[in-house]
Amino acid sequence: MNNKEIEKIKTGIEGFDAISHGGLPQNRSTLMTGTSGSCKTLLAIQYILAGIRNFKETGVFVTFEETPVEIKKNMLSFNWDLDQYEKENKLAFVDLSPDPRETKVTVTGEYDLSALMVRIEHAIKKVKAKRVAVDSIGSIFSQINDHALIRRELLRIFRGIKLMGVTTLVTAERLEEYGPVARYGIEEFVADNVIILRNILSEEKRRRTIEILKYRGAKHQNGEFPFTISDEGVEILTLSSMKLTMKSSEIRISSGNKELDKMCSNGFFRDSIILISGATGTGKTLLTTTFINEGCKNKEKCLLFAFEESRAQLLRNAIGWGMDFSKWEQEGMLKIICEYPETKGLSDHLLAMKKEIETFNPHRIAMDSLSALERVSTGKDFREFVVSLSSFIKERETAGLFTAVTPSLMGGVSITEQHISTITDSIILLRYVEMMGKMHRGITVLKMRGSWHDKSIREFEIDEDGITIGNVFENVGGIISGLQIQSLSGDLDKMGKMFD
Repeated sequence: MNNKEIEKIKTGIEGFDAISHGGLPQNRSTLMTGTSGSCKTLLAIQYILAGIRNFKETGVFVTFEETPVEIKKNMLSFNWDLDQYEKENKLAFVDLSPDPRETKVTVTGEYDLSALMVRIEHAIKKVKAKRVAVDSIGSIFSQINDHALIRRELLRIFRGIKLMGVTTLVTAERLEEYGPVARYGIEEFVADNVIILRNILSEEKRRRTIEILKYRGAKHQNGEFPFTISDEGVEILTLSSMKLTMKSSEIRISSGNKELDKMCSNGFFRDSIILISGATGTGKTLLTTTFINEGCKNKEKCLLFAFEESRAQLLRNAIGWGMDFSKWEQEGMLKIICEYPETKGLSDHLLAMKKEIETFNPHRIAMDSLSALERVSTGKDFREFVVSLSSFIKERETAGLFTAVTPSLMGGVSITEQHISTITDSIILLRYVEMMGKMHRGITVLKMRGSWHDKSIREFEIDEDGITIGNVFENVGGIISGLQIQSLSGDLDKMGKMFD
């Protein structure tokens, strides 16, 4: 029995080589199908371009729809100068796009695609290509009605290309996101492998995904993977390919609040993911501000993502508590990024945040708030976002602090908490507590992974100095759940004191 795996070539496309366990099967044809707007042409061009740039593998691009001039013009938006690679004999186009002067094509007699084969073979030999992309074979079907003939001819062409020692990526259209693999029901049978691109509308939001449906004789990851388009092309978010290989630090960092540090056994671990959950007005942003300010004071670079307040508001509020964020910005210790969640999709937010983190290289990261991003995403998207960002931060041994809003003033578990609670190292809950006709605030450390922590619920106040944590609440239950019950013994004690 031969257990040797099929050799693959790396595509150079971010994320794809991970989900395909190494790239495209070498010297084989791969069909990539998708509806309109699913990025078929972009991925095909990127596959050829990555070969030229990253692996010194020249390529041929066969186009049945857009002219080479149109393709080159469109790719300039990514700063991809295809003209230059063509001049350097690293890229060749085979232009089979329709002539606008021809109004009708008539096919008579026996038809074959030998002329097409000759042109492709000539281009491959001209640049000594190792990669070929064909975009899109559906145009052939629109001209010829005999599908059996087309299948036979396509098989002949793909086998011929295979004998030339090139790895081919072929695009085709499909009409439905979860319908037949390709438009004419034949395309998938002439290729060794099948990849499906989707551009799904869910809850009024678009979600692009990629799925490897068939990899003949080769291993790959199953399921759909989200992807987004950046200024570098398509980038696939490989959530399932992440591994639990992060290091664990014993070094503690301060929250900026001495009493909270005591409750957390002298602060957070340096590589902790911390969640602060509470209703509006409980002090989440203040704790975040204090956390960032403490890092800057200790010469730790800090990055703050704000999705609910503007930069001017954040600076004003910080000054009100005696923290000068403008000073830290000028000294290069702090970078603030404010953006409305609705400005882009969740995958785009994730990609942009990762790039900011890589560029600024902070010691502390804070996001206020996760709940704002949750509003503009589906549950699946949000879960993938949280896990991916948290893992990325932990791999860099960086402290990450997130805030989340509870659904009611008195508390309760938010959807955000449900998504992130299992992957956080520390959870701090802020709650309103109603006592004797007056509203109080309470704080507790619900979780502190790998460390002892204070399990009591303590009262705190917000004043000009920030958050002042006081005594433990007594004779009050249900604070965490939001169903507060003041004990009868507590009421009797207070009544007794009134009569004394």
